[in-house]
Amino acid sequence: MPQIPQTLHELSVGQLSARSGAAVSALHFYESKGLITSSRTSGNQRRYSRDALRRVAFVRAAQRVGIPLATIRNALAELPDERTPNREDWARLSAAWRKELDDRIGQLRRLRDHLTDCIGCGCLSLETCVLSNPGDITGEKITGSRLMPESKQSAEHRS
Repeated sequence: MPQIPQTLHELSVGQLSARSGAAVSALHFYESKGLITSSRTSGNQRRYSRDALRRVAFVRAAQRVGIPLATIRNALAELPDERTPNREDWARLSAAWRKELDDRIGQLRRLRDHLTDCIGCGCLSLETCVLSNPGDITGEKITGSRLMPESKQSAEHRS
């Protein structure tokens, strides 16, 4: 991993990429989504403050556990003066994300447990499909393949 001199307070996109392990295109994407910020030189080159390294590490760690970028951006926006997240910030935010992650784990377990049922039925009919129609909530009213109305709970998880 390339060493960055402690006296260097601003990093080029290439230096930030090399040090963080994130591709230059990912850094540009993070910036476009408001996750990191840069300033511009007189030659219009991006320059990132050193704290961008920790912000990129924070973003990548949160992504690895399945946190959506919008949620990560909102969490970073809560920090005063766009300061770098510290250990206490991560503890607070990860505690808040725990329920969402537990819900996803439950959904994945149900998917895994019923996947062979879905493949076995061969029809993907919402009348009997345990994946698309858990608990057969519409089997009494309609048959055949239909788009299920989104539940209030799943809509809340995505917002």
